[in-house]
Amino acid sequence: MDAAVEILNPGLAATIQDSGRWGYQRYGVSVSGAIDQFALHLANVLVGNKSDQAAIEFILLGPKLKFNCPTFIALTGGNCQAYLNQQEIASNRAYQVFPGDILSFDPMKNGRFGYVAFAGGIKTTAVLASRSTTSRIRLGGLNGATLTAGDFLPLSPVYRLNSLKQRYCQLPPLPAKTNLRFIRGPQWDSFSVSAQKLFCQQHFQVSNQADRMGYRLTGVKLPVPTQSMLSEGTVTGSVQVTRSGQPIVLLADRQTAGGYPVIATICAVDLPRLVQLSSQQTFGFTEISISQATELLRQQHAFLHQLQQRFYQQRYQLPLGPQQAAGQRISQLFKH
Repeated sequence: MDAAVEILNPGLAATIQDSGRWGYQRYGVSVSGAIDQFALHLANVLVGNKSDQAAIEFILLGPKLKFNCPTFIALTGGNCQAYLNQQEIASNRAYQVFPGDILSFDPMKNGRFGYVAFAGGIKTTAVLASRSTTSRIRLGGLNGATLTAGDFLPLSPVYRLNSLKQRYCQLPPLPAKTNLRFIRGPQWDSFSVSAQKLFCQQHFQVSNQADRMGYRLTGVKLPVPTQSMLSEGTVTGSVQVTRSGQPIVLLADRQTAGGYPVIATICAVDLPRLVQLSSQQTFGFTEISISQATELLRQQHAFLHQLQQRFYQQRYQLPLGPQQAAGQRISQLFKH
């Protein structure tokens, strides 16, 4: 059998996702990709991958996996307890796994989306330069669909990951109150002053109509512009306001064009916080400038880059990770 991980139980809506299928929106192809890009990038950094490698994304309940090759894994995203061979393991840390090992999850306690990254990434065939799954049009991933029991995801055996025990990232706790930063959308001036104030001053919740395409928000309905507009290209994080006055935040699997007025665009650095919110949590919006939004995103990228550099600089510090493939095989022979 080729090196792979077997899906024993798919959990809920598990798919293969990477950083997305960029450059094809003009042909009507959604970008897709991980809905929580920060969590995907962090998982990849922890296992020594480039930030855009493909991983498993799941919603609320993670998959049960069986490995038939040695590799390294990292779990990120929403808060859920995971087990490797029935032993508890932590999120945001790299672990080595061996053939026969089984990974499983409890249901998620906080958040919505979780990720499992593998050293070297998942080796399914790329479609339009991406391995991301767009299940709505059955594109990419594994047969363009959510994962099912009995699927095998191809991997490359990986025996070496230096400085294994240092590969851990402790993230700062999230603030008690969630305030998402935004920049004005292209139709901001089409909304009345009262609508603009209402958008900035009230609190919203994510409704039950929430998926990878977008989150419909609940709150006091916004007055909508009376003038019609032509459809235009969409951007991740754009806040469209429907004719009913309910905002919809466009996400990874969004349509490529839309005709509702966009009052705001949520800053990319805050999108991971939005997508992980439950329907019980309330949040508000705070306006910032484009330069501030750009600087915040630069800081987030710098954090991941510095983490990657730290792991690289620790490659010769004790305790070192497993080094040689032959040594790993001999070690396994003695164990059995």
